[in-house]
Amino acid sequence: MKKHLLFALIPTLALFSSGRAQKVDSIFFNLYTDSLKKGTYNYINVDGKLSDGRWMPLTSKDILFTSTAGKFEENSLVLDKEFKEEKVTVTATLKANAAISKTVTIYIKRNPDNEKLKTAEEILKEMEEQSRQKQKSKTYRSR
Repeated sequence: MKKHLLFALIPTLALFSSGRAQKVDSIFFNLYTDSLKKGTYNYINVDGKLSDGRWMPLTSKDILFTSTAGKFEENSLVLDKEFKEEKVTVTATLKANAAISKTVTIYIKRNPDNEKLKTAEEILKEMEEQSRQKQKSKTYRSR
């Protein structure tokens, strides 16, 4: 009896799952930045628009990435620190349907990353100072 029930459920489950599967109709770059950095991992975000209108992030399992420079490690484009060009052209092609493809040109960041980020201690100290100033302001207004 269990075997018959199992064999009856398999086609039903297959029909149910195929009805829910959505195909990617189009892909779009959703870049987190307007420039690439040399000597680091630059995540290239590609979203797929599904046939039901929803969006889904795609990975290198779904997308074939190519570029005019650097090398891809999954979704990340790595450029050598000595890279001299001013831009890179990246193409993302859907593996399931090579007719769905997008290309974007991304410029290389020119200015050095010499900005000094605050430490956790500095941020906490600033927050405490702001809190003290607010308390003084409230005390002054209530007089």
